Amino acid sequence: MGRAVTVATCALNQWALDFEGNLERILRSIDIAKSKGARYRLGPELEICGYGCSDHYYESDTLLHSFQVLEKLLESPATQDIICDVGMPVLHRNVRYNCRVIFLNKKILLIRPKISLANAGNYRELRWFTPWNKARHVEEYFLPRIIQEVTGQETVPFGDAVLVTKETCLGAEICEELWAPNSPHIEMGLDGVEIFTNSSGSHHVLRKAHARVDLVNSATAKNGGIYILANQKGCDGDRLYYDGCAMISMNGETVAQGSQFSLDDVEVLVATLDLEDVRSYRAEISSRSLAASKVNPYPRVKVDFALSCPDDVAVPTCMPIQWRHHSPEEEISLGPACWLWDYLRRSKQAGFLLPLSGGIDSSATACIVYSMCHQVCLAVKNGNADVLADARRIVNDDTYIPEDPREFCRRVFTTCYMASENSSQDTCNRAKLLAEQIGSYHINLNIDAAVKAVVGIFSVVTSRTPQFSVHGGSSRENLALQNVQARIRMVLAYLFAQLTLWARGMPGGLLVLGSANVDESLRGYLTKYDCSSADINPIGGISKTDLKHFIQYCIENFQLTALRSIMSAPPTAELEPLVDGQVAQTDEADMGMTYAELSIYGKLRKIAKAGPYSMFCKLINMWKEICTPREVASKVKHFFRMYSVNRHKMTTLTPSYHAENYSPDDNRFDLRPFLYNTSWSWQFRCIDKQVNAL
Repeated sequence: MGRAVTVATCALNQWALDFEGNLERILRSIDIAKSKGARYRLGPELEICGYGCSDHYYESDTLLHSFQVLEKLLESPATQDIICDVGMPVLHRNVRYNCRVIFLNKKILLIRPKISLANAGNYRELRWFTPWNKARHVEEYFLPRIIQEVTGQETVPFGDAVLVTKETCLGAEICEELWAPNSPHIEMGLDGVEIFTNSSGSHHVLRKAHARVDLVNSATAKNGGIYILANQKGCDGDRLYYDGCAMISMNGETVAQGSQFSLDDVEVLVATLDLEDVRSYRAEISSRSLAASKVNPYPRVKVDFALSCPDDVAVPTCMPIQWRHHSPEEEISLGPACWLWDYLRRSKQAGFLLPLSGGIDSSATACIVYSMCHQVCLAVKNGNADVLADARRIVNDDTYIPEDPREFCRRVFTTCYMASENSSQDTCNRAKLLAEQIGSYHINLNIDAAVKAVVGIFSVVTSRTPQFSVHGGSSRENLALQNVQARIRMVLAYLFAQLTLWARGMPGGLLVLGSANVDESLRGYLTKYDCSSADINPIGGISKTDLKHFIQYCIENFQLTALRSIMSAPPTAELEPLVDGQVAQTDEADMGMTYAELSIYGKLRKIAKAGPYSMFCKLINMWKEICTPREVASKVKHFFRMYSVNRHKMTTLTPSYHAENYSPDDNRFDLRPFLYNTSWSWQFRCIDKQVNAL
C-alpha cells in the first residue's frame, strides 16, 4: 500500500574545511542508512564544508571545494537509490546562500536556501549569507560545469519548494527556522507536507536540550506529521560543542533519540513510520482542515521514487519513546570532555598540562579530563576503531589499547602544583591526592626562586622593594606581588608543557589547560596573563555554583574521595602571605561579592539585558527579604565598577567551552567595549535618585 516509510537522520562530527574527512563521514552515514533500509537520509547543516567556517565562507575556494565534494557524492555508488539531503553554501546570482542540496541517483532534485538565518549569541549567519525572502518561489539555478558533467542537468530548481514522492510529501527547514515564530513547517503542514526535515548546527548550552526536543515535538503535535532533525556534533574548530541529539518525532511524540554526547564521529538513526497515522491524526483536527483549505500552495518538485515498499502491511513501525535528558552535572562531565578529546586529537598534541592548585576550579578541570579518559576507554570497549586509532597516535604506541581510565590518564595528562611561600600544605596535599586518584603524572615545584629573581630585577632598577599589605605595603604593591606569582606560574606552565615529555624521553608537546570559571571572568577576578591564560579552558563557560555540584557528582560517580576536602575548603588564590601557617585570603572577600551573587549579576547583565539601573530595579524585588534598597544599590554599583574596570581582560580570555548564556566571552558572544567610563555617573545617579525615593 505504500504507507510505511523508512527515513534516516544523523549526527556527524564534521570539522570546518576538512573536506576530505567530511566527505568520508557523509558517505559512511549514507552507507549505514541504506544498510538499515532507509530510503531518505538527512544530514546536518552545512555538513560538506563544516558549519564553523566563519569568514572562510567569503572565499571562492570554500564554494569550489564544496561542489567538488558534491561531485564525489553524486558519483558514489553509496548514494544510489536513496534520497540524499546534504548541506553546503551556494552562490546564486552572486548572492551566497546557506542551502540544502537534495539529490537522487545522480540528479539534483532541489536546492533549498535557508529562509531564517541565525544571528544572535554565537551565530553570525547574516555576515556570510543572505536569507531567501521569496516565499514559495522557485528559480532556475545554473549548475557548475563539474556538476553538469555528472548529472546531465544544466539547471535545477532553486528556492522555497517541497518534494512529492510516490506516496508522500516532504518539506525542509534549516536549523533556525524551527525556532522562528513563523516556522515554515506550519504552512507546509497545512499544504499537505507530511514529513518535515531539519538540518541543524546547534551547539550545547547547559539545560538547553529539552527546549530543542520540545520544539520538535510541538511542531507535529498541533499539525500532525513526521519531523526529522539532524545535527552536527563535536568541536569543529572553535569554542562551541555541537551536541548531536538527532531525533525523529511523529504526531508530537519522540520515536527515535540520538546521543547528546559521544565520541562516535558518525551516528545514524533510522525509523519506519506509518503515513496513515499522520493522516488519521490530522483528520480529526477540524481547525487544521479549515486553515488548510485557505493556504497558498508550495511549488512541488515531483520525484519518481518511493520511501516505502509496495507490500508493507507486515512491516513493523516505530513506537513512541520517553526522551532521557542528562542532568546538568552529567552535561558538564560529558560535553567538555568530548570537546577536549576532539581538540586533542585534531591538534595532534600528546596530551594536556594543568596547573592544579587544589581548589575547586582546577580540580573540576582535572575531573573533566578524567571523564574524557573514561569516555575514550568506553568507546574503545564498544568497538570504536576511530577512537582507538586516535588514542594510539596520541600516546605514540601502535599496539596500545586504553582499558583503564587511570592508566590512560597518566599517559595523556600532566598536573603540576606550583607552590610558593604563600601556599598552604593543605592545598598541596589535596592536589597530590586528587592526582593520585585520577592517575595523572603529577609534578610538585616551588616558584619562590623565580618570584624573588623577578622582584629582584625591579629592586635593582628602582632601588625600591615592594611589600605585601600585611608587611606594611600599599594596595598597589600588594596586587603587583600577587600578579608576579600568578604570571610566573603561566610562564612555567608553558615551559613544562613544551618540555616535560622531552624530559621523560617521550615525543610531542602538551596543551595547557586554563581553569577560570565564568563568574571570575565576568568579575575580572583573575590576573591578565596568569594561569587563566592557556590554550583552552573547559570550564570557562561554567559557573562556580554548577562546578560545585559537578564536584559532588564526581565524588559519587568516580569515587574521587580527594574532592571532599576540596569541596569543604573556602576558595582562595593563595597569593598573599599565610597567617600562622594558615590561608587568610579568600576569593569572595577579595571580590567583595559571593559567587552566588555573581551568577545573578551575570544572568541579569547578559540574558535579561540589564544595565546598572535596570539591574537595581530587578534586585530590590528579588532581594527585598535580605537587603535594603541602599544595600542593593551598593552591591550593583560595586559589581559594575569591577566589571568595567576589568573588562579589558576579556579581550585576551583563553578560548573556553561555551556552556552558559551569560558568558562574558569577548570573541563573538558578548560584544562590549573594553574601555569604560567606570564611574557610570549618569546610571548611578538614577539609582541614587530611586534609593532616596524609596
